[in-house]
Amino acid sequence: MAITSANQLELLQTAEAVAREKMIDPGLVVEAMEESLARAAKSRYGSEMDIRVKIDRKTGRATFTRVRTVVEDDLLENYQAELTVEQAKQFLADPKVGDEIVDEVPPVEMGRIAAQSAKQVILQKVREAERDRQYEEFKDRAGTIINGQVKREEYGNVIVDIGRGEGILRRNEKIGRESYRPNDRIRCYIKDVRREARGPQVFLSRTDPQFMAELFKMEVPEIYDGIIEIKAVARDPGSRAKIAVISYDNSIDPVGACVGMRGSRVQAVVNELQGEKIDIIPWNQDQATFLVNALQPAEVSKVVIDEEAGKIEVVVPDEQLSLAIGRRGQNVRLASQLTGLDIDIMTEADESERRQAEFAARTKLFMETLDVDEFFAQLLVSEGFTSLEEVAYVDVEELLVIEGVDESTASELQARARDNIEAANKAALDHARELGVEDSLVEFDGLTPQMIEALAEDGIKTLEDFATCADWELAGGWTTVDGERVKDEGLLEKFDVSLEEAQNMVMTARIMLGWVDPAELEAEAEAQAEGEEAETEQEAEA
Repeated sequence: MAITSANQLELLQTAEAVAREKMIDPGLVVEAMEESLARAAKSRYGSEMDIRVKIDRKTGRATFTRVRTVVEDDLLENYQAELTVEQAKQFLADPKVGDEIVDEVPPVEMGRIAAQSAKQVILQKVREAERDRQYEEFKDRAGTIINGQVKREEYGNVIVDIGRGEGILRRNEKIGRESYRPNDRIRCYIKDVRREARGPQVFLSRTDPQFMAELFKMEVPEIYDGIIEIKAVARDPGSRAKIAVISYDNSIDPVGACVGMRGSRVQAVVNELQGEKIDIIPWNQDQATFLVNALQPAEVSKVVIDEEAGKIEVVVPDEQLSLAIGRRGQNVRLASQLTGLDIDIMTEADESERRQAEFAARTKLFMETLDVDEFFAQLLVSEGFTSLEEVAYVDVEELLVIEGVDESTASELQARARDNIEAANKAALDHARELGVEDSLVEFDGLTPQMIEALAEDGIKTLEDFATCADWELAGGWTTVDGERVKDEGLLEKFDVSLEEAQNMVMTARIMLGWVDPAELEAEAEAQAEGEEAETEQEAEA
């Protein structure tokens, strides 16, 4: 096939037809045609040549040109597409490196193979243009709800027609008992839009907690207007959900607004989620109050929060235990997701038993180490003393408030406590040295003999070993695995070493070893402080 005047206009007509059908820019189709014709021309004139094709957007005329670039003498590699400054003088008066010499060449006769190759190039370019268009259209719609039509089901995944493209609702993103047939209408949450090898993929979800939040935003005008804010959402898809809301207008009840007149608003969301039961909870800045609300309908007697561990203990009446935990642990699991805390639930009887066990253990400790009788040891525990260190180093006045304790008794108690502590420290240090601990670690400020012993038992015997530790390895912490919070035990956690203290100790060790420059640390801290200050100013302005 030759590119002649008879079919010049057909190029433009074909490009416009393809562009209309695929809803892409006609210019992209013309560019694909130019590339395919150039590839066919290279197969005719030689692959080493730089052949370019330009199609006139008005007349459809295709112009074939050969381009040669002027290069330096020692960089000349491709004689078909490059030439030296000296060689270029026969074409240009004053050639310079980088100049191009363009010669028009005759149009090619496209055989069957060349035509097929050109077709493949055009199809590939059109597909790429389609993918780019779909990605550009949906990339900013992630986090919103979209209505679509079911096209087909593949291996449990539902392919959804979402207008100018397709989305995929994976099997694990469907509400358990839902099933769909072709042409069914479906409402989904756009969870993610990303480019992949086979084009942009629009991932849909009906189980994502934010799907429910967006549904409430559609049903409750106050949420859409920003008067009410959804602070947290937790779902057990298809079964039960909890949503925490707060009102920024004292005259509007956030729970009542979300429920609606006779439950009309929340019922609309429940119907879309196939009957999923929804608890609407007032959010509170106070964690304890918020948790009490989150565990509804169970009643809570007491809440004890360990902020450092991100853990919370909840005490409930004996008869409320099953209600607080919920069927298969559902109620406490959703409350944990909502608050972001690891929740331990115990009955009042369990808590009383634990308190008694702690009281007995501390009483026994004081009896054994201070050589006092049970009654006197119980007096110490009752007054709030929990360790030998507290007895040894507390102000004497605090011991004198105990009935029957005078100054000589208090001094004797403190002397016995200090002797016991010193003996324990010596034993721990001797054991650590037997394990091979070096003086560099023993002399490090901030580590007690018991801490050094614990580190030695784990193979940390030098300052270099200590400096390579991560802060969480020392202080412990929590990580989230498959939605569940998992405890990481720290080597020094039993000594109440906080994460911040662990960070400071490790950094000090690194500075002592010359691994870290203090000046650089100070500069980073200043830069971070300035950044936080700028963010605060921006938030204030907003």
